[in-house]
Parts: sequence; C-alpha cells; structure tokens
Amino acid sequence: MKRENIAFELMVYDGFEELSENDQTLMEAAVAARKNAYAPYSKFQVGAALLLENGMVVTGNNQENACYPAGLCAERVAIFHAGATYPGVAIKALAISATSMNQPVSKPAAPCGNCRQSISEYEIKQQEPIRIMMMGETGTVLQCHSISDLLPLAFNNSFLS
Repeated sequence: MKRENIAFELMVYDGFEELSENDQTLMEAAVAARKNAYAPYSKFQVGAALLLENGMVVTGNNQENACYPAGLCAERVAIFHAGATYPGVAIKALAISATSMNQPVSKPAAPCGNCRQSISEYEIKQQEPIRIMMMGETGTVLQCHSISDLLPLAFNNSFLS
C-alpha cells in the first residue's frame, strides 16, 4: 500500500471588490440570475454565469419542482443552455452566487455533485479547464482553476470504452 495526497490551489478573495473588473462583471451576471431563481421549497437561490470564448455570457438559476429531484441547479441550467445555444464554443469561466430567503449567506456555495459531474463533462469535451468563482451573498470569493480541483477523481468516458 502507498498513500497519496491530492491537493489543489484555491484563490481566496476577501470580497467581490478584489476581483478583476471582468470577473466582477461576470459575478454581477450571476447575482442578477440568482434573483430570478425559482426556489419556493428550499428558499435557496443560486445564480450562475458562464463566460464563453466568443465573449458571450450565458446565465442560469436554480429551478425547483415539488418533486425535488426533477429540478435543476443553476450551474447545469447555464451549462446546458450554453451547450444547446452555442455548441462547440468553449466555456472559459463560471461564476456562482448563492443566497437564502431564510438567512444571510456569507460564505461561498460550491457546485453540488451532479453539477460537478456536468461541468467535468464539458471540460473533457472542450479539452481545457473552466475557471470557477464562487460566492455567497457577501463575504469571501473562492476561485479554482478547474472542476478537476473540486472533483479530482471524476468519472469520465474512459471508463466506458
């Protein structure tokens, strides 16, 4: 037996104001998308904004359903919309913002497992990383280089060959 360590570098910004102007604009799009989330059950609103290589910004927000598993997260709404509307256009960055109607959210919310797997699929498809920024309503902003940072042992198409 041998022991291995899997680690990654995470950028931690003290707040939104520390982001570059371009990243602030992308995060503002995620915040705007968050406000249109349909979250009557969880009261947890998430917005996502993707920057595509052609300069377009595609947004998404969580869409709940009384049959909980039937809803979709903001990240998957945005990424599937980008894939359907701009096929073959690479995703450069993803900004995520979360808040709650029940209490303030002052720490970043990372993508759930289903979203991580979906983002991984697009990274593999485009053969380049998607930079991910995450924030709550206020507070720190986290940034990682790739979904492989958050999902280091991802299931992928190599298992299906």
